[in-house]
Amino acid sequence: MRTEAAALGRQVCKAQRERPGANYKRLMSPAEARTTSPGVPHGACPGRHFLRAAGARRGCAAWCDRSAAGTGGAMASISLAPVNIFKAGADEEKAETARLSSFVGAIAIGDLVKSTLGPKGMDKILLSTGRDSTVTVTNDGATILKAIGVDNPAAKVLVDMSKVQDDEVGDGTTSVTVLAAELLREAELLISRKIHPQTIIAGWRAATKASREALLKAAVDHGDDEAKFREDLMNIAGTTLSSKLLTHHKDHFVKLAVEAVLRLKGSGNLEAIHVIKKLGGSLADSYLDEGFLLDKKIGVNQPKRIENAKILIANTGMDTDKIKIFGSRVRVDSTAKVAEIEQAEKEKMKEKVERILKHGINCFINRQLIYNYPEQLFGAAGVMAIEHADFAGVERLALVTGGEIASTFDHPELVKLGSCKLIEEVMIGEDKLIHFSGVAMGEACTIVLRGATQQILDEAERSLHDALCVLAQTVKDTRTVYGGGCSEMLMANAVAELAIRTPGKESVAMESFAKALRMIPTIIADNAGYDSADLVAQLRAAHSEGKTTYGLDMKEGTIGDMAVLGVTESFQVKRQVLLSAAEAAEMILRVDDIIKAAPRKRVPDHRPC
Repeated sequence: MRTEAAALGRQVCKAQRERPGANYKRLMSPAEARTTSPGVPHGACPGRHFLRAAGARRGCAAWCDRSAAGTGGAMASISLAPVNIFKAGADEEKAETARLSSFVGAIAIGDLVKSTLGPKGMDKILLSTGRDSTVTVTNDGATILKAIGVDNPAAKVLVDMSKVQDDEVGDGTTSVTVLAAELLREAELLISRKIHPQTIIAGWRAATKASREALLKAAVDHGDDEAKFREDLMNIAGTTLSSKLLTHHKDHFVKLAVEAVLRLKGSGNLEAIHVIKKLGGSLADSYLDEGFLLDKKIGVNQPKRIENAKILIANTGMDTDKIKIFGSRVRVDSTAKVAEIEQAEKEKMKEKVERILKHGINCFINRQLIYNYPEQLFGAAGVMAIEHADFAGVERLALVTGGEIASTFDHPELVKLGSCKLIEEVMIGEDKLIHFSGVAMGEACTIVLRGATQQILDEAERSLHDALCVLAQTVKDTRTVYGGGCSEMLMANAVAELAIRTPGKESVAMESFAKALRMIPTIIADNAGYDSADLVAQLRAAHSEGKTTYGLDMKEGTIGDMAVLGVTESFQVKRQVLLSAAEAAEMILRVDDIIKAAPRKRVPDHRPC
């Protein structure tokens, strides 16, 4: 038994010599030694390595004495537990874990919306829960991403990027998200091959510059030729609407959108174009009305038609014909006193109406309610009174009639009145609306959308809004490029040529950028149910032969000349998609640490009510 214990001691000391500084725990306590081998001598060295025999103790004690002498009498040890510098509840992801988390979140967002890309893209149903649950059917990328709640920080970056794309140019929200996700998918493969993120970013920046130059070189400008530019606008609107719900009535809505935008005469102020949705009929019954439609009714016993109208637009309370004394208590000794208070309130309202009538108006439109008594006074004066016009409607009405919204009426000379040639009540479906024609802003118009269900009307409005935004951007910047994957293939070829001439690992990053760009036509073909590998290979071959206007023809499932087919897109939209996707992917790729703040603790409120 002693021989075995001595051998065990030699093994421990050998292990300590091979790994100096390690904090070795005890091998056996004195109680365990007595229980296991009663009567066998035992002891402990200075390092408290309890052993079962004196021979083992002497060997270990000698090593521990030497170790203690070298460390000032303290046992050499290193704590392997991580030091936490954050508050309780905070969380941190580092290095590869953080990068992987970012990649997974961004790629998941791209996979979510990529099935909606292209003219044969599918729709999504968004169902909101709760008391007022609503159903939204859409294939608009920005609408889908706004509706979903994401917790991943990289996914939130892509959602915000899609919103900015929608606000800036109106279209390309799905394309920009898918391109950024594909770039990050390629970056994940490069990271796994031990290529540093900064090397990838350097290659991507050079690739973005080459893509931008190729896109600029391929752009066509027909801004000086009115007939060709109108044709370009028709093609752009058709390309935008081809992936939307309105694709079956594309020709009809293309004309509506182009006529509405050309009425703006280059101002690009889409506030002058009012869109009204009315249930009933079909989408083909939608029409463009020259003038302004307000979805309200004219008051009782008031004129239903006014020519050469002078309009006062106001945001003021017209409901003080009732007693409204808040926070006070009035004690009266008879009902006659109550009647006196009501009469005083009426006199106060009558004075206000008289001040309004001094402006010399024949139409009064108020943002707030107009109660019975002031409505009666306006009717007696032959003034049309319209109440409770929604704020957006009042703002737009002030814009198109050339007036200003007033709240006080003591100085009529300071109030700017609106004007129009005719105000009349019209019927659309089963609803009555007020029609303003001959408004001061001649470019103002209203698009009336008809449809079978509210979901169809909502999606039609979103589709038309995208087309109007793209057309307004094209009027400002008249350059156009070809769609159908043609521009992406052009940029990918330019980047691939640059990668061949570039030495070092940056060329690998450039090739990955070109591959991500080629994924756009691949996804478009996949969503249509065609053989994407065959079509994209044919498209690459056509571009290598100098047919730089060729793209995907999704009607026939082949490649074709986009200039002949009229598949045109705005240069501004394509450039914004390229730059936004590259910048967002680069920002996510730079991340090497994710720190989540500790949630704020809810403190009970013990204060008195």
